[in-house]
Amino acid sequence: MDLCIFVDINIFIEKMNHISVTSLQDFKEQLKSNPDLFLLIYKKGSEQSDCALTNLDAMKPENASPVFSVNVAEVRDVHPEYNITSAPTLIEFKRGVPARYLKGCHQEGALEAFFNPLSITGNAEGEKKQKQVIVYSTPTCSWCRTLKDYLKNNQIQFRDIDVSKDEKAATEMVKRSGQQGVPQSLIDGQVVVGFDRNRINSLLGINA
Repeated sequence: MDLCIFVDINIFIEKMNHISVTSLQDFKEQLKSNPDLFLLIYKKGSEQSDCALTNLDAMKPENASPVFSVNVAEVRDVHPEYNITSAPTLIEFKRGVPARYLKGCHQEGALEAFFNPLSITGNAEGEKKQKQVIVYSTPTCSWCRTLKDYLKNNQIQFRDIDVSKDEKAATEMVKRSGQQGVPQSLIDGQVVVGFDRNRINSLLGINA
């Protein structure tokens, strides 16, 4: 695993409305009416969950799909249904089934990318949606440049965050992975530490 080590770990007006879920039955009724929705599973009082709620509340209400939330400290039958073992976890449901996951507390950019994933132009059969990709890097990291060049060469769009200048992003990155080294990437909520080509290819569907 190739890493560069860094030392320095150096809103919106309108709020995102989310509807509280009271039980699994309640949520499944909501799914019948809104098969495409987002669900935040959190535990009130925990640092990471409170952070996730605060950041979600700060989002602009531009997302077309409704957003629901469930507190596992009060409602205990929702998260086991979807095999969620850690909170907070944000789930996107498509046609009534989980499609994508975003675990932990994330800053504005990561949430925006999750709610509105980037798309790339596909072939003549239509457009192909791309998974959300965020790269955490520093300007002096050679493996960071290698990773970003690799993504560009494979026509993968990504959001680049310089953690040497963004203390909040650096802190969240370390909390999420337990690692201070860069590069790190977040691919549809899945953490990749270093330039792990095989894992990146697998997550992004790159044939190499």
